[in-house]
Amino acid sequence: MLKLLVMLLFSIPVCFVYKGWWLVQNLMYLMSVLFILMCALGDTSHLSYFMGCDVVSYGLILLSFWICGLMITASESVNRYSVNKQLFLLMVLLLLVMLYCTFSSLSLFSFYVFFEGSLIPTLLLILGWGYQPERMQAGVYLLFYTLLASLPLLIGLFYMYYEKGMLYIYANNGLGLSSFYLYLSLIFAFLVKMPMFLVHLWLPKAHVEAPVSGSMILAGVLLKLGGYGLLRVYKYLILSGLKFNSLWISISLIGGVLVSFICLRQVDMKSLIAYSSVAHMGVVLSGLMTLTYWGFCSSYVLMIAHGLCSSGLFCLANISYERLGSRSLLINKGLMNFMPSMAMWWFLLSSSNMAAPPSLNLLGEIGLLNCIVSWTWMTMIMLMLLSFFSAAYTLYLYSISQHGQIYSGLYSCSMGYFREYVLLFLHWFPLNLLIIKSEVFMMWL
Repeated sequence: MLKLLVMLLFSIPVCFVYKGWWLVQNLMYLMSVLFILMCALGDTSHLSYFMGCDVVSYGLILLSFWICGLMITASESVNRYSVNKQLFLLMVLLLLVMLYCTFSSLSLFSFYVFFEGSLIPTLLLILGWGYQPERMQAGVYLLFYTLLASLPLLIGLFYMYYEKGMLYIYANNGLGLSSFYLYLSLIFAFLVKMPMFLVHLWLPKAHVEAPVSGSMILAGVLLKLGGYGLLRVYKYLILSGLKFNSLWISISLIGGVLVSFICLRQVDMKSLIAYSSVAHMGVVLSGLMTLTYWGFCSSYVLMIAHGLCSSGLFCLANISYERLGSRSLLINKGLMNFMPSMAMWWFLLSSSNMAAPPSLNLLGEIGLLNCIVSWTWMTMIMLMLLSFFSAAYTLYLYSISQHGQIYSGLYSCSMGYFREYVLLFLHWFPLNLLIIKSEVFMMWL
C-alpha cells in the first residue's frame, strides 16, 4: 500500500512542472491501472505498518483514483484559462492522498484523522474554483456540519481505546458496547457525511457552488466515506444497533420520498442531481442499518455504482454549462437539437441513475429492496414510492433538457470534444461492465 502512497507524494512536485497538467492526469490513470493489478480479494491484504485493504477498502480506493483522474479530465477549462492550475492539481492530489489513507487505515484513529483531513482540500476546491459568490456560505455549511458531528466521534474513539486498549479495525473481540451515547457519538459523524435526511442541507449547497471537479469528488467519493465508516464501526455496535436502528431507517426512507418530491421541483440541473444523491444515499443508509449480510453487500454495491453514475451526470451538467453559461432547465431545453451527440450520453447515464439494467445500480437496489423489506414489510410503501419517483425525476431531467423547443438565444449547433466523450465513456463503461463480475461485490463478508 505504501508504494502507491509514495508515488502519489512524489507526483506533487510534478504539478509545478511546465505543462505538467497532462503528466499528472496520465499518472492518475496509470495509478488506477496499477491499483487494479494489485487486486485484493478475500481477507486483509497489502499490509504495511499502518495501512492495508480488504475488498471494501479496495473498491473505494480504486473509485477514488478513478474519479480523481476523471476530475482532471473534466476540469479542462481550469487548464485552458490558467486559473491557478498548478494549485488546482495540488489540491486534487492532496485530496487523493487523504482519501487513500482514509480507506486504507488499519486504526480507527488514523481513519478519523484522514477522514477529517479530506475536508480541507474539498473546502479549498469549492472556495477557490467555485462559480457563484455564495460559495463562502456553502463552504461554511460543509465545514461546520461535518466538524460539529465529528467531535463526538473523536470522544467516542477515545472511550473505546480506554475500554479496549486498542483501535485496530479488524480486531473484533466481541465487545458488546450498548451505551446509547457511545452509539450516537460513533455514528452521527457518518450520518452527516452520508448525508442522512435532516442533516443533508450542506450537500445541495456545496454541489451547486462547487466547480465540476468538486461536485464529482463530493458525489463520487466523499459521500461514501460515511457508508464506509458505518460498515467499519457497526461491528462494535450490533447490540445498540438492534435497539435503535429503526429510527434512522424510518427517517431515511421518509426523507428519501420527500427529497424525491423536492427533485421534481428543481430548476437547476446540478441541484436536481445533488438532491437525487440524498435520496439514493437514504436507501443505502437504510440497507446498512438493517445489519444484514444482504444489506451490507448491497449498500456497498450501490455506493460504488452511485459514485460513478452521479459523477457522470455532474460532468454532463457541466458540459452544458460550459456551452450555454447557465444550468437552468429553462434555458437548457431542446439540447437534442443543440448537441445531438450528447443526447445518447444523457440517456445512458440517466437510465443508470434510475437503476435500469445492466447497470450496477440495479444490482444494488434489488439487494437493498430485498433486505429492507425482509427487515419489516411496512417499509414496502416508502420503497415503492422511492423507486417510482426516482424514475420520475430522472425522466423529468432527461426529457426537459433534451426535448422541447430550443431556447431562442442559442447558437445553432455544437459538438462535444473528444475529451468529453472519453470522460463520459469512462464513467459509464465500468458502471455497466462491473455487473458481469458482481460476485466480488456480494461475497466479501
